Amino acid sequence: MKRIFLLMLLAFSAAALPVTSARASEAIADQYPASALYAKPVEVIPHVWSAIGATAPPTYENWGHNNNLSFIVTGDGVVVINGGGAYLLAKALHEEIKRITPQPVKLVINENGQGHAMLGNSYWAEQKVAILVHQDAAKEFAARGAQILASAQGVLKDRAEGTRIVGPTETFADKRVITMGGFRIEVLHLGPAHSPGDTQVWLPEQSLVIAGDMAFHERMPPIFDDTDTKGWVDTWAGPFEGLKATYVIPGHGHPTNMAQVRRYTHDYLVYLRGKIREHLDNGGDLKGAYYVDQSAYAHLDTFKQLATRNAGRVFVQMEFE
Repeated sequence: MKRIFLLMLLAFSAAALPVTSARASEAIADQYPASALYAKPVEVIPHVWSAIGATAPPTYENWGHNNNLSFIVTGDGVVVINGGGAYLLAKALHEEIKRITPQPVKLVINENGQGHAMLGNSYWAEQKVAILVHQDAAKEFAARGAQILASAQGVLKDRAEGTRIVGPTETFADKRVITMGGFRIEVLHLGPAHSPGDTQVWLPEQSLVIAGDMAFHERMPPIFDDTDTKGWVDTWAGPFEGLKATYVIPGHGHPTNMAQVRRYTHDYLVYLRGKIREHLDNGGDLKGAYYVDQSAYAHLDTFKQLATRNAGRVFVQMEFE
């Protein structure tokens, strides 16, 4: 199964091919009923694994696992990327890691300050694991942690057991380089994007980036009130593309290549901003902005939940740009 997945991934890296059999579906509530994880971890390239989350919003049925929880088995310990959206979810990920390797988890890196990245810190802190996050994401979680936790508890109910607010043990500003086992791991903040403190984990020797919420695949990116869409486009076109990554593990959706995530993230942002600019230039108002044509992206999961909301938020951002 792992070999088949890797062959599919290599095929995707050759060109921006349409996703077929690997496509996720928000209609599937759970792909791994034996675990709190939405899906069993897969080995994307040798020693780099990811438990792919649902492409739907967080629900009770998917245990809040709607993003990708990745880990690197370095030979001298395991580095986990994303604490997970709840205590029990992080525990389930750790159980899978222990089935794969006896190496201890030595570091958890949170991709941003959102609940799906940080609420599982409550489990990892109990394991005495160091937790690293960008300084802006740490501030975001400190300011909104109570609200984030309450929202998760409302969705997960009893499956939120043990989940509490736990911040990082250390922060970074622009870059942190970690050498562990056979890996050079560069923890990067390339610039403004989806949310404050967005973090990318770059493996230069493997040409693989664990992109976090810089990149989305198979589902529509959500645009929040604090999402800097102009900055996101600029960060993408500059330092993110500059990595020249062969493999991309996005924040949401299956691992693929740069062409695919560009198509569903960067190109979507450029398209929507273009539609809103056209609407503004024609004297359009906020009410009309909700209905700009986004049908080119209607096939993406979460389109129904996010398209009109995204358009309204981009209108508010661009009205006085």
